[in-house]
Amino acid sequence: MDLSQTNAGTGGSSGNGMVSNQTNDTGAVDDPKQNLNQVINSIQKTLGLLHQLYLTVSSFNAASQLPLLQRLNSLVTELDNMVNLSEKCNIEVPMEVLNLIDDGKNPDEFTRDIINSCIAKNQVTKGKTDAFKSFRKHLLEELEQTFPDEVESYREIRASSAAESKRLAQSQSMLPNGDVKVKPEI
Repeated sequence: MDLSQTNAGTGGSSGNGMVSNQTNDTGAVDDPKQNLNQVINSIQKTLGLLHQLYLTVSSFNAASQLPLLQRLNSLVTELDNMVNLSEKCNIEVPMEVLNLIDDGKNPDEFTRDIINSCIAKNQVTKGKTDAFKSFRKHLLEELEQTFPDEVESYREIRASSAAESKRLAQSQSMLPNGDVKVKPEI
């Protein structure tokens, strides 16, 4: 009981009801990861306070009324702190995830379904790409039999165009697919 009373008394709450957050003492933080970490820490602290409250209520007697009130005040203060911290976070959660949680299911099912859907769409796209490659190869073979000079001219133009694109991409630090190379931060 002493440990939980000590934790409740030092739960980041000063006597005037204000929450002292050590990470915000140096100024405003606009880093999204830092904001998210602060919200996560606040959630964990709230869960700890709820657990302490549960222990106090489950073994309630007249002597535990003051610790109960202190823990309730700490919980209210931490919930207020969580609301203030969450205003700095801009996280969008799909409604499907919330519906899964409401139904008592694991939200990882949503991620698994999305990944499986992406894999299926990727396979369809790969099949289409392979079909177009096969069609192009077959078409060039047929054209080469009928119009050998024109196909040879086409291949020369295509090769010079590809070489020019590659040279231009290298001069502009671009990848062959058109993406720009990004230097890793050290």
